[in-house]
Amino acid sequence: MLIKVNQLTKKFGPFIAVDNISFNLDRGEVLGFLGPNGAGKTTTMRMITGFLPPTSGNVLISGLDIQEFPIVTKKKIGYVPEGAPLYGEMTVLKFLKFIFNLRNNKEFNDKEIVYNAVEKLGLEKVLYQQIETLSKGYKRRVGLAQAILHDPDILILDEPTDGLDPNQKHQVRKLITEMSSNKAIIISTHILEEVDAVCTRAMIISNGKMIIDKSPKELLKEGKQHNATLDDVFRNLTIESDVSNNA
Repeated sequence: MLIKVNQLTKKFGPFIAVDNISFNLDRGEVLGFLGPNGAGKTTTMRMITGFLPPTSGNVLISGLDIQEFPIVTKKKIGYVPEGAPLYGEMTVLKFLKFIFNLRNNKEFNDKEIVYNAVEKLGLEKVLYQQIETLSKGYKRRVGLAQAILHDPDILILDEPTDGLDPNQKHQVRKLITEMSSNKAIIISTHILEEVDAVCTRAMIISNGKMIIDKSPKELLKEGKQHNATLDDVFRNLTIESDVSNNA
């Protein structure tokens, strides 16, 4: 099991951002995180990557607690955080070389690895541009490129296609599908068609709680109307959760 999340909870003072979430994810699975803004998706992903310590519960990466063994476990993870923060004064190529050096603890000496990521994300035209001059879509692609440089077993992608045009979205979804056979991937998204296109599982969380964890096809069966869309399902489940929590 590549990822094991055990009763994960995060509190900020009296506010419970993530409330007792548990799930497992293995190689070959792509999990789509769905939920409204403030549902707890990003906080959960930050805890899974070790960026944020949990209030209680733990995350095991290949059987090791990420808080107890951060260096070993984080080597197995590629992470694109919300907004994909980058060093704007660097060129794309310098940034990717910099990340390569950090990951490998040695001077850059393997052009093939970097240029493989560049080719996969279509960054050839902007290699020598400063990142701060790039469009939002290109910045997003640079963030994705740095996440796959070390060929990690696990990818955690927070809104990976945010800001991309339709062709770029298709390209990134295709890349995720190609990589999914030998990785465990978690994707946070507001685009329900993305879940249907690339995910093997869909998890909906609301108010920090897991509402449902099913395949995208099974989610459709949760619809209360004939020919219900994923939007209908998501709306119904979220409303039911809010009513239950306020009862």
